[in-house]
Amino acid sequence: MPGTQTRTIQVGIVGTGYAATRRAEAIQADDRSQLITIAGHKPDQIAAFAQTHGVSAVESWQKLVERSDVDLVVICSANYEHEKIVRTALEYGKHVVVEYPLALGAIEAFELINLAKRQNKLLHVEHIELLSGIHQSIKAALPEVGIPFHVRSASLMSQQPAPEKWSYHREQFGFPLVGAVSRIHRLTDLFGKVATVSCQTRFWDSSKASGYFSSCLCIAHLRFTSGLLAEVIYGKGEAIWQTDRTLTIQGDRGALTIDGEQGKLTTAAGDRSLEVGSRRGLFAKDTAQVLDYLTIGTPIYVSLDSSFYALQVADAARRSAEIGETIEVE
Repeated sequence: MPGTQTRTIQVGIVGTGYAATRRAEAIQADDRSQLITIAGHKPDQIAAFAQTHGVSAVESWQKLVERSDVDLVVICSANYEHEKIVRTALEYGKHVVVEYPLALGAIEAFELINLAKRQNKLLHVEHIELLSGIHQSIKAALPEVGIPFHVRSASLMSQQPAPEKWSYHREQFGFPLVGAVSRIHRLTDLFGKVATVSCQTRFWDSSKASGYFSSCLCIAHLRFTSGLLAEVIYGKGEAIWQTDRTLTIQGDRGALTIDGEQGKLTTAAGDRSLEVGSRRGLFAKDTAQVLDYLTIGTPIYVSLDSSFYALQVADAARRSAEIGETIEVE
């Protein structure tokens, strides 16, 4: 299956938001692929997207995955839809690219991975945080801090007022660290296996509509098998008054600090700024690697195993928050 696609890859996109737009641009800019159809939920957005990119629209994602001329389905919709769209697309014999998370539970994700193997089709879960200049700079500088022993990762976003959209809906977004599993994946990619997880979370329910929340806060403590201790903080909404996007790694010979798109390495020799690059163009890089895999067999930058493991850790955090106990990660 890797590298066996010889004709132009016909692509259908589910979704009309930011990620879908970046995907459409990348697909149309590459001679190896052709965007032929899109699907979404809101008729006005679907019509505008289809006109902008010069493609046809179908009335539902079900109709899109049924089309015999679609080789690759790219899923850029709400988190809660990912599992069922991936499952259906694989059953129809399509290659699949999906934004994280693959599913809202580890068991469901495991079933999808096995289905992709049985169908002999590509299942790629996007994790563009691993392609970012920030992540690559951290990896390059990490040996200079020596043996890491403590990490604090904060992702807090103030939104006044909180929007009434799927990312602020408990069932549609999922457990905070599952819906935002990239916060876990960055750490497991850097530091390996996790031994135990303990987690607490809090929601502030929205007064506007049932099922929605105005704020959430989730704090997880991870103990890695290496002995490293990590604190992962994720929160958003009206109760968050200060936005905080920082990552601090303490080692026995130095420390790394990332604040937004600024990086600093501190050692006995003093402070040194880190070049972290731009966040732009990451969807295009991800798309190009998918097309490389399908046409010439080049491995993609992230494996299903590593993506699934991050989701397992996030799911362990969910269970810990539910029962109030520390969970061992299998």
